[in-house]
Amino acid sequence: MSECTHDCSSCGESCSSRQSEQTSFIEQPHKMSKINKVIAVVSGKGGVGKSMVTSMLAAISNKKGNHTAILDADVTGPSIPQVFGLHSRAYGDENGILPVMTKKGISVMSLNLLLEDEKAPVIWRGPVIAGVVKQFWTDVIWGDVDYMFIDMPPGTGDVPLTVFQSIPVDGIIVVTSPQELVSMVVEKAVNMAKTMNIPILGIIENMSYFKCDQCGKEHNIFGESHINSEAEKFGIKSVCRLPINPVIASMADNGQGDEMEEPVLDEFFLKITATL
Repeated sequence: MSECTHDCSSCGESCSSRQSEQTSFIEQPHKMSKINKVIAVVSGKGGVGKSMVTSMLAAISNKKGNHTAILDADVTGPSIPQVFGLHSRAYGDENGILPVMTKKGISVMSLNLLLEDEKAPVIWRGPVIAGVVKQFWTDVIWGDVDYMFIDMPPGTGDVPLTVFQSIPVDGIIVVTSPQELVSMVVEKAVNMAKTMNIPILGIIENMSYFKCDQCGKEHNIFGESHINSEAEKFGIKSVCRLPINPVIASMADNGQGDEMEEPVLDEFFLKITATL
């Protein structure tokens, strides 16, 4: 072995110094928090219903008796508070920031809960946004949490990188839609997770079909499903096809996120959590 230059970027050895460097980025949660499992919900592009899926998964987890939390990492487009009808501001004390609770007891932290005007745009550069997300992990008093879901912004930019490097994510769920163009962006999200050595728990195809109330036939409004081929391509075992459901959309618009439920997503939740 050659003499160590202390520059790990130019070295291929797997020594103790390198291992220390690799784990040094992980941040500890607030000292008054104990978080069991962390699941990040990601998408390669926007507009596929990632926040809606995050909210439904949290509602399902909560109904099963788990203390559930949502860390809203989509800082420039926070929609989680709206889904759960949260409009009060988060507050804190000398110990830290306290999350806002939904009607059914899901702990939520989002930038919208800290702004004086929740409709004000967040015009910040990437590093500032990433720093805020990290503070949501380190400075918020989450308490004892069984499952934390992180609603990630779309893509593979500063915030996803910060989350994957700073927070001990146990696995990710990829949310996609039936359009063929989604295949490439899904692959980018999957490859990023693999690069960061984070397990891919499953893939959800949202808006997969619409089931007619009259005839019961499924209509592929946005094209044929590609979820099985995508899952096989990336070796993902757990898949879920979510239908277009106007009732769910209306509940989200009216802040009834705690009450949202979808049987196929319930089965999916049980399957992925059994692997954690």
